Amino acid sequence: MKMSGRHAELKRETKETTVDLSLNVDGQGVCAIATGIPFFDHMLEQLGKHAGFDLTIDARGDLDVDLHHTVEDVGIVLGQALQQSLGEKRGVRRFANALVPLDEALVQVALDLSGRPFLVYDVDPVAEWIGTFDPQLAEEFWKGFVDGARITLHIRSLSGRNGHHVIEASFKGVARSLRDAVRIEGDAVPSTKGTLTG
Repeated sequence: MKMSGRHAELKRETKETTVDLSLNVDGQGVCAIATGIPFFDHMLEQLGKHAGFDLTIDARGDLDVDLHHTVEDVGIVLGQALQQSLGEKRGVRRFANALVPLDEALVQVALDLSGRPFLVYDVDPVAEWIGTFDPQLAEEFWKGFVDGARITLHIRSLSGRNGHHVIEASFKGVARSLRDAVRIEGDAVPSTKGTLTG
């Protein structure tokens, strides 16, 4: 993948997972995702596509034990890559929000590239599994992402009965908000403190 603009390449290795990730914030939404979890791959593709990020992820984890480690570690590394690619966040819009429908589901997202990790995940519990994916893992992914990226993120489901729809609308909502928040509007750091690094 040709890299231009704001980008990062990271690798994380533990006894449980290995994650290789390349992120280009100023991309075209081109994605190549392989985590061994089909529904999760689909959600990460939605994230990259709708954020306009070029995103390559190759993750290998102990899926025979549980999907949790892989999902969480991908979130951490993706968040770290976002933080690294944005640097001191000079000129970014910083705040963004989205209201995203998917059939009967409606999800509201708001975020701040604040330098302070904080997640509010107010999504009605989804009982049914989606393929091999436990819907509870979506929150674990966002926790890892927020901690890695050091952003404030609110995700709230306003309606929805189908778990696939609710989670997909969440990923699309975060994607559209990120696309807006990372947009360059000037050349100053948008903070009265003069920093968004913590």
